[in-house]
Amino acid sequence: QMKTTTIALWTISVMAGLLAGCGGNYYRVNDPAGGDRQYYTSDIKETRTGAITFKDEKSGSVVTLQSSEVKEISKDEFKAAVKPEEQKSK
Repeated sequence: QMKTTTIALWTISVMAGLLAGCGGNYYRVNDPAGGDRQYYTSDIKETRTGAITFKDEKSGSVVTLQSSEVKEISKDEFKAAVKPEEQKSK
């Protein structure tokens, strides 16, 4: 019985580690009303009025848009888009 418990604990630990490593969605948000300006974020919230609000990772600003185009992107694309701004501020 001890062996079964150990195997179960290992399985749970490995699965929790894998799920933690896979977490995180990344988005590119286009603002068609603002001349197709692009924002990058990992968290988007929808307001009661249908607008979206999020923190732009490039500028650090909280942005609210009534009209937007949201596309899920890869972590690599997100990092490449955000990285130049981080280096400028150092």
